[in-house]
Amino acid sequence: MTQAEKLTWSTAQNDDKMALRLIGELSRDTLLPLWQQRFAVLSDKQIARQNVIFDLSTITRMDSAGFALLCDLIHQVRRVQEPDKTLTIEHAPSQLLTLAELFDLDQWLSGFLQTH
Repeated sequence: MTQAEKLTWSTAQNDDKMALRLIGELSRDTLLPLWQQRFAVLSDKQIARQNVIFDLSTITRMDSAGFALLCDLIHQVRRVQEPDKTLTIEHAPSQLLTLAELFDLDQWLSGFLQTH
């Protein structure tokens, strides 16, 4: 078994937009720090009036636990966002799409995926 690649994240905010960029492996072996800090990273006050973007362009691997955490983050954001604000997932990795389909959440998730 190989050692899991570390998960890091960064946030950037300007005007009415906040971006959360996840970097590395989003898996059961790496997600604990983000899980423990999720309310600090995406506090209700911080995201209520923001359009939120999850940038997954640098995710190297995602497993079902990582998928569950991402779904929880999406739920948290949508629960507190004002009705006219959006949540977008940019650069969704194929593993995210596969897991969404496996758990029959692909239609729900498709509403958040960036389309060009």
